[in-house]
Amino acid sequence: MFVIAVLAAIIASQALISGTFAIIQQSLALGCFPRVKIVHTSKKHHGQIYIPEINNLLMIACVLTTIGFKTTEKLSNAYGIAVVFVMFLTSCFLVLVMILIWKTNILLIIVYVLIIGSVELVYLSSVLYKFEQGGYLPLAFAMFLMFVMYVWNYVYRKKYHYELEHKISPEKVKETMDATSSHRLPGLAIFYSELVHGIPPIFKHYVENVPALHSVLVFASVKSLPISKVPLEERFLFRRVKPYDLYVFRCVVRYGYNDMRNEEEPIEKLLVERLKNFIKEDYMFSIAANGGNQGETASLIEKDVEVLERASNMGVVHLVGEQDVVACKGSGVAKRLVINYAYNFLKRNLRSQSNKVFDIPTKRMLKVGMTCEL
Repeated sequence: MFVIAVLAAIIASQALISGTFAIIQQSLALGCFPRVKIVHTSKKHHGQIYIPEINNLLMIACVLTTIGFKTTEKLSNAYGIAVVFVMFLTSCFLVLVMILIWKTNILLIIVYVLIIGSVELVYLSSVLYKFEQGGYLPLAFAMFLMFVMYVWNYVYRKKYHYELEHKISPEKVKETMDATSSHRLPGLAIFYSELVHGIPPIFKHYVENVPALHSVLVFASVKSLPISKVPLEERFLFRRVKPYDLYVFRCVVRYGYNDMRNEEEPIEKLLVERLKNFIKEDYMFSIAANGGNQGETASLIEKDVEVLERASNMGVVHLVGEQDVVACKGSGVAKRLVINYAYNFLKRNLRSQSNKVFDIPTKRMLKVGMTCEL
């Protein structure tokens, strides 16, 4: 019996770990959980993952729970409430799916709720009386996780909407640069942002405080795709910001979960090579669409490629925005507690979005701070 119990515990623990990893991964994709490291253990199957931080937390939680409860009776009470609540919540979500997606007949839904719901309510009521004998643990843990996810998602959406509201349209880039009387310095600067469209508000903040810009600017957004590898020729998507004499580009950098990112092949080398190809293709497409002198176009291509090469040879600087968030003036007590204290505590003590995310050479990285009032 002891051997069977050990084998059952191993199987159950593997299911718990795999399920936790899957839930955390989906929560990250929805912006509902702080950033953690995800290791993909298979090149063929996207769902086979390992999360070191979560694995360590589960180990610590299991040890502390065993030490705290000391008896199997309290452990079984906690496990029973957790299982019954999972069954009940699954049925609730199934009813929503039947209504919103399957468009099931309302009579069938009522029959399902009356039969299955009544049985599960009996189970639920039978285990709730064990709440004080250990049953409180899974409920307390669930409430804590819900609070963390709510805080992170609430501020995440607020930050994203702030960037959307304050972003600079490509048409106003020249106006912003002229208004601040910024000087162009030799070199290539890469601004990193989560925005795929438009220019992030941190650019205006940077120009207003440091009225000097590099001769070539690239606004890059790094995205991870749910595929194993992204072909090199499809990794960079470019768009040029007009007028062309500004030498400002938008770029989306796409990676698969098994793509290698390291300093042996810096991102700027690949970016510059692909940007040269884009400049040539952009001019050739313009000729095909609108017509033009091929000789004049060839000279423009040569000029732009020369400017890009000269800028990259003078040096590449990676500018990463570090946004601090505070509640705006006049906010309520709850909002101030969530943003100023809860979210900032999570941000300071958990994995941050920096060179580890973008794989930027640390010697050429410059962090630009900005405070957002949400």
